[in-house]
Amino acid sequence: MAVHVIRVPDLGEGIAEVELVVWHVAAGDPVVEDQGLADVMTDKASVEIPSPVAGTVLALGGEVGQMLAVGSELIRIEVADEAGATAKPATPAAAAAPSAPVAAPSASVGAARTPSAAPATAPTPTTAPVPPPPAATPARSSASRPIASPAVRARAWELGIDLRDVTATGTAGRIVQADLDAHVARGGARAKPASSPRGTGTSDATHDIKIVGLRRRIAQKMQESKRRIPHYTYVEEVDVTEIEALRARLNEKWGAERGRLTLLTFLVRAVVLAAREFPMVNARFDDEAGVLTRHDAVHVGIATQTPAGLVVPVVRDAQANDLWSNAAEIARLADAARSGKAVRAELSGSTITITSLGKLGGIVTTPVINHPEVAIVGVNKIAARPVVKDGAVVVRQLMNLSSSFDHRVVDGADAAAFIQAVRRHVEQPAMLFVE
Repeated sequence: MAVHVIRVPDLGEGIAEVELVVWHVAAGDPVVEDQGLADVMTDKASVEIPSPVAGTVLALGGEVGQMLAVGSELIRIEVADEAGATAKPATPAAAAAPSAPVAAPSASVGAARTPSAAPATAPTPTTAPVPPPPAATPARSSASRPIASPAVRARAWELGIDLRDVTATGTAGRIVQADLDAHVARGGARAKPASSPRGTGTSDATHDIKIVGLRRRIAQKMQESKRRIPHYTYVEEVDVTEIEALRARLNEKWGAERGRLTLLTFLVRAVVLAAREFPMVNARFDDEAGVLTRHDAVHVGIATQTPAGLVVPVVRDAQANDLWSNAAEIARLADAARSGKAVRAELSGSTITITSLGKLGGIVTTPVINHPEVAIVGVNKIAARPVVKDGAVVVRQLMNLSSSFDHRVVDGADAAAFIQAVRRHVEQPAMLFVE
């Protein structure tokens, strides 16, 4: 027998340390080649470290949430046919593709966090086609620890499923989302515990949750933004009746052929046009160097809630695309972010961000600026309300824009004028197509 030492790999780009996000194995567990051992997170991406050998885990090199230096010992595995006692470190090529990407300090992660956002430990279940029950891989014994990604484990917890009861179809016995769907379809989800009968007393139980990985990155990003940026929030009511009617007509005529348009697509166009008039909002501010960089191109960040937390994929060069091109890109990026397949380039480099909670948008929000940007446009829900128009009381579709600006570099008057320009383009949809 020999001991194979796996070290924290060099993931490139000057990264000196990583955060240990989750262990997929424990001491004493058998492992097979290419089985995921742990997820580590840099300031750029979350990466799964696979095992290059088969054997038995002897010792783990750290605890979840701990920062590990590149080259330090990650795990020790006892192998039967290893010639040497120490193995070469895992390489970036051997690591799995990013499973829950986050951005660098300058990247678009965790912007516009609102109280209604769900914790990363309890994502909202999604609906997927139910595959036929697999027959190739038998269920694990209760003594072994199931292999699954953090997102799968979180969803299983939400559904009340013991992963040891799930039949795995993934590589090396890994449980994937489709396995959870199949398990639920077979009636495998456990019932939620019933509440205590009235009069039997109350519980004073507490639950400590360690904030690690993407959730910690989001927390750091929020803290940095609020600490460094004096936020100025401006709220304006917008009549979206005409643009909603236009959107319905375009979808009726072209939806099947070109794809359906959402209101967000029109707002991106309105922001692009308004930013031409007020270039100070389409910028990034390096406050340490004292340099404000204004951009001609408009790279719009779209705040997106995912099972792992809030990330901000970027629609690049939004000013160069038509409505349908931007709509398709927004949909593609949202899918990539929610499935954990978005890469670093898709999650960084935005120059202004739009955030929306859809039907949960409320009346007013106070969005947090996506540092180092200087502006974020918050979209609230649409509601039918009576208004006075041409001397008569009529029902119109109204929506508030709640937007925040970096008051160090964007004056209040300029912020207000920018939002008024967005409003003008939205309320007069023909203006969206006039260069």
